[in-house]
Amino acid sequence: MDRRERGRARLRDGKASKAEQRFLERVHLNAAGIDVGSRSHWVAVPDDRDPQRVREFKSFTHQLLELADWLDACGIETVAMESTGVYWIPLYEILEERGFEVLLVNARHVENVPGRKTDILDCQWIQQLHTFGLLRGSFRPEAEITTLRTLVRHRDKRVGDTAMVIQRMQKALTRMNLQRHNVISDVTGLTGMAILREIANGETDPATLSRHRDRRCKASQEEIAASLTGSYREEHLVVLRQTLEIYDFDGAKIESCDAEIEVRLRTLEARCQPPAKPLPVPRSNCKKKLRDNAPWFEIQSPLFQLTGGVDVTELPGIGPHGALELISEIGLDMHRWPTEKHFAAWLTLAPQDEISGGKLLGSRTQPSANRAAKTFRMAAMTLGRSDPTLGAFYRRLAIRLGKAKAIAATARKLALLFYRMLKHKLSYVETSAVESDERQRHRILRSLGKRARSLGCDLVDTSTGVVM
Repeated sequence: MDRRERGRARLRDGKASKAEQRFLERVHLNAAGIDVGSRSHWVAVPDDRDPQRVREFKSFTHQLLELADWLDACGIETVAMESTGVYWIPLYEILEERGFEVLLVNARHVENVPGRKTDILDCQWIQQLHTFGLLRGSFRPEAEITTLRTLVRHRDKRVGDTAMVIQRMQKALTRMNLQRHNVISDVTGLTGMAILREIANGETDPATLSRHRDRRCKASQEEIAASLTGSYREEHLVVLRQTLEIYDFDGAKIESCDAEIEVRLRTLEARCQPPAKPLPVPRSNCKKKLRDNAPWFEIQSPLFQLTGGVDVTELPGIGPHGALELISEIGLDMHRWPTEKHFAAWLTLAPQDEISGGKLLGSRTQPSANRAAKTFRMAAMTLGRSDPTLGAFYRRLAIRLGKAKAIAATARKLALLFYRMLKHKLSYVETSAVESDERQRHRILRSLGKRARSLGCDLVDTSTGVVM
């Protein structure tokens, strides 16, 4: 009798193992599956809940409310749906408000048998997988944090649009052969914008335009005047004026979005108890400028109260703006991830091993569009020439593995520190690169000593005569 026959015999005799019983057990008896679409949603419930167990509901709001009423009448407690574009958001919010447990499932995790692809079969397949507990819901923060996340993402989008507008303005200047960017490093600074607005108002004299030079500008007034000598054609001036209007419009909308984000932060801050310890002194006393794309209001203090007295800006490479982006993406409840390794895997910063035949085929990080991981990677990129321990860690890996892998590994370390600080309410204690290098030296010597003893030799420190 082979292994499969013995397993079937144990099932017939009622002697199946716990793992086999768990595999056959229906975990969610009151589960429904929804296949989300742009025009309509197909919903499937268990067989014994309704004679017509699969129904179609249009994507109109009144139909979504009828869908929720039907699920309630069928005694459904938990719902699984595919994450299709943004069409799932209205339905998700309605079901969440009605008290259902909603799982937003990655579409790649619920692929059906090839050749059987229809909306009716998809919703039944999702319902069946969810009944046996084979689906995992995607992460979605609390409702208040979700609102903050929407505003922060919208602001980042507006900042990206502003960068594109700046490129269009520079293109119009290049067509007129105005080489302003070759003598002024910051084309959107005080000198650059003052000259640009004068050109848009009709001033074309290079000597007059160069008088807007700020005293901190390294280029001389004569160099600026030489760079502004060109062909001021009317069609290029029209493009420049309209692009400048768009730039001002985007700037006003970014300021309005900053005001909305500040209101949300203050509202969340008012609901939290003041922390017992005071706010640490910021690492840098210089104020963020608008050209740094950071919000104009103070961020560190409300985030310090929201996190219960944890200042995540103490982490190297994480500023107030980066901390705001991380909190809006991740939230405040770190217990959603059982361990720090689960957190790193969710961020796709942990290597994904590919093993076949007992051999390791690859160990790369999985490609992902996770915004929190992007923030950690950007922070890791700034540590290449810094003094903290993570800077020394980055440089060691960059020499041995290359910069790309060093950035991923450093970002993972930052993510683990972030997880520990929020979950255990800890403060970050910084150590210098010299101390880090000394600890690394001791680790190398200890490893060499073990290797020498395994070969029947002794490793002796020549300066002290001590056996390692």
